[in-house]
Amino acid sequence: MADLLFAVYIFVLATFVGFEVITKVPKLLHTPLMSGSNAISGISIIGALLIAGQVESPARTIIGFFAVILATVNVVGGFLVTDRMLQMFKRKPAGKEPRGAGS
Repeated sequence: MADLLFAVYIFVLATFVGFEVITKVPKLLHTPLMSGSNAISGISIIGALLIAGQVESPARTIIGFFAVILATVNVVGGFLVTDRMLQMFKRKPAGKEPRGAGS
């Protein structure tokens, strides 16, 4: 029981610290910083795989499985946002009008 309470305590502290750190980042830098840290968040997939691979209890395996899914969604979503951001900076071919321009 003490281990669970300690884990919840660490989770709550990490949530508050993460919120404070993210809200202090200027909007202009938010997307580039998130795309750079996205590769680092792939480490969470490795940790989730290690937890899911341990056959100590079915609960750990199920929690690990969901952790793998959520971490993968986080990494893939981050790369999609990064790709979309980079598309905004590509040069348009000559003669092409942006969508919605002119009628």
